[in-house]
Amino acid sequence: MARIGLTIGDPAGVGPEITIAALLGLGKEQLAQVIVYGDRGPLERAAASLRTSMPQVALIEAGPGQDVEAGVPSERSGQASVAYLEAAVAAVASGQLDGLVTAPISKTWARRAGFAFPGHTELLAQRLGAPRVAMMFAGLRMHVVLATIHVPLAQVPSLLTTDGLIATTGLFAEALRRDLGIARPRIGVVGLNPHAGEGGMLGTEELEVIAPAVAAGALGAEVSGPLVPDAAFRDAACGRYDGLVAMYHDQGLIPIKLLEFEDAVNVTLGLPAVRTSPDHGTAFDIAGQGKARPRSMQRALQLAFEMCERRARR
Repeated sequence: MARIGLTIGDPAGVGPEITIAALLGLGKEQLAQVIVYGDRGPLERAAASLRTSMPQVALIEAGPGQDVEAGVPSERSGQASVAYLEAAVAAVASGQLDGLVTAPISKTWARRAGFAFPGHTELLAQRLGAPRVAMMFAGLRMHVVLATIHVPLAQVPSLLTTDGLIATTGLFAEALRRDLGIARPRIGVVGLNPHAGEGGMLGTEELEVIAPAVAAGALGAEVSGPLVPDAAFRDAACGRYDGLVAMYHDQGLIPIKLLEFEDAVNVTLGLPAVRTSPDHGTAFDIAGQGKARPRSMQRALQLAFEMCERRARR
C-alpha cells in the first residue's frame, strides 16, 4: 500500500482539526501508511476541540508550532507551516513517500516567514523538478484544470499560449484517464472572454490562442472548444463534459466551489508523485472551535490513496 505524507498546514488554522477528522475516517491498514508532518500540541488541542483523542499515527514534529494558538496566525505559525511542507517534500523527493496531502497554509503569513513561492504548487514543481504542472480540481460532478494559476488577472492574456494550453490539456487528459479511471474523457476548453470572444468582437484570444490548442487535441481524449464560459460549467455539471480547462483561477474556482465546496479536491498534475489538498483555506476565524467541516480533507486523503493505487497497477 502507498505511503502518504500529510502536512497539517498553518497550525493556527483549521488544518489540525481537519487532519484529525480525516485520520479518524481511515481504517487501521491505511492509517499505518500515513506520516503526519506537524506538531503534537496543535493536533492534541484540535482533537480536544472535536471531543476525541489523537489517533495513533506516525508523526514527524518538523516545525516551531508546538504552542501556536488556534485562530491566532503569526509569523511563527507561518514558519511552522513552511517547515512541515519542506520536510514532507524532502521525503517525497527522496522516495520515502508515494503521495502528499497538504492542509491549507496562509500565503500571507508564510511569505512573512520567508516562503518565496506563490503557493504549494509552485514549490512542489521546483523541489521535485517538474517542468510543467497544473492545478486540477476533482469533484463529484465536474473536474476543472487551470491554464494559469496564482497570477493577477491583468496578466492572464499575456500568459496564455497555444503550446501551454496543449500541455495543460494533455496533463488533464492523462490524469482523467490514469488517476480517475475515465477511459476516454470529454474535455471542454473554456474561452477567456465573454461569449468566447464572439468571433473576435470581444477579444481575439479564442481565435489566436485557444482554438489552435483545441485543434491539436490530447491523446486519448475528445477535446472541444473554445466554449462560452457561463454555459460550459452548467453543461459540465449536467454531465456533458468530464472536465473543463479554465483560463484563470477564479473562472474555474468560483463554479467548482459553488457546486462542490465540500467535495472538490485540489490535485497537482505533472509531479512525479501524487499531491492532493482540500479545496479551502485556513479559516482562522473558526479554527479551534470544532466547526470546520472535514469532508474536503477526507476526500483529499482518500483520493491520494486511490490515485497511488491506480498508478501502482499500471
